[in-house]
Amino acid sequence: EEEFKWLLQEEVHAVLKQLQDILKEASHRFALPTSGSGGAVQQENFVLSTSGTDQVKGVLTLQGDALCQADVNLKMPRSNQVLHFAFREDKQWKLQQIQDARNHVNQAIYLLMNRDVNYQFKTGSEVLKLMDAVMLQLSRARNRLTTPATLTLPEIASSGLTKMFTPALPPDILVNFYINLNKLCLTVYQLHVLQPSTSKNFKPAGGSVLHNPGATFEFGNQRYEVSHVHKVECVVPWLNDALVFFTVSLQLCQQLKDKISIFSSYWNYRPY
Repeated sequence: EEEFKWLLQEEVHAVLKQLQDILKEASHRFALPTSGSGGAVQQENFVLSTSGTDQVKGVLTLQGDALCQADVNLKMPRSNQVLHFAFREDKQWKLQQIQDARNHVNQAIYLLMNRDVNYQFKTGSEVLKLMDAVMLQLSRARNRLTTPATLTLPEIASSGLTKMFTPALPPDILVNFYINLNKLCLTVYQLHVLQPSTSKNFKPAGGSVLHNPGATFEFGNQRYEVSHVHKVECVVPWLNDALVFFTVSLQLCQQLKDKISIFSSYWNYRPY
C-alpha cells in the first residue's frame, strides 16, 4: 500500500514531467523558430531526386507545415525535352499531415499539464485514464505522418495543387506532395488520353497513396491512363526526431500503465 501511494504521489508526477519535456521538444520541431527572428519559422530547402535517374528533380522549400516554394524539372521519356514548373510566388501549399500531427502533440501536452501543480492522484484508474487519453493523441500524431491520404486520380487532378504552378501544368501531368514517415515525397504522373473507341472495358482506379502505370480515370469528360509514374523523396531530419519522440513517449506511457495495473490487480485481489 505504501509503495502504491508512493507511485501515485511521486513516480506518476516524475513521469508526467518527463513526458511534458519530451513532447515540448517534439512540438518545437514542428514550429522550428529561428533564434533571434521574433518567432519566424525558418525555411528549409530539400532536393528530391532518385539515384540512377534524373527523370524528375524537385527543389522544395518547407516552412513549418507549408511548402512555400517548389521547383520541379521533368524529363519527358520520349523526347527528352525538360519541362520546368514552379509555384507561383503568391502561393503556398499546406501539408495537412504536419499541421494535424502538431495539433495532436499540443493536445497531448495540454492533457499532461491540465491540473494544479499540487494535484495528487487518488486512484490508479485515474492515471490509466490520463495515459490512455495521452496515448490516443500520440498515436494519432504518429499515424498522420506514417499514413498518407489515399486519393483517387480525379481528386489529385481537381486539387488546388494543380493550380499553383507557373507555367500551368499541362493537362497530361498530375503532381502530388505528401509526408510518409520522415520523408517529404513528390509524385509526378504522366498521362495519355484514351480514345473513346479503345475504352470499352474502362474501369476507373480507386483511391491509393501511389497509383501505378496503367491506372485509368475520367476527368472533365475525358478518359486518361497513367503512362509513367515518378516518385522522388528526401528525409526531413526534424520529422525523424518527432517520430522518435512519439515512440519514446508512448513507451513511457505504457510502462507507467503496466506498473499501475500490477499494483491495482494486487490491491484488488490481496488475501484478507
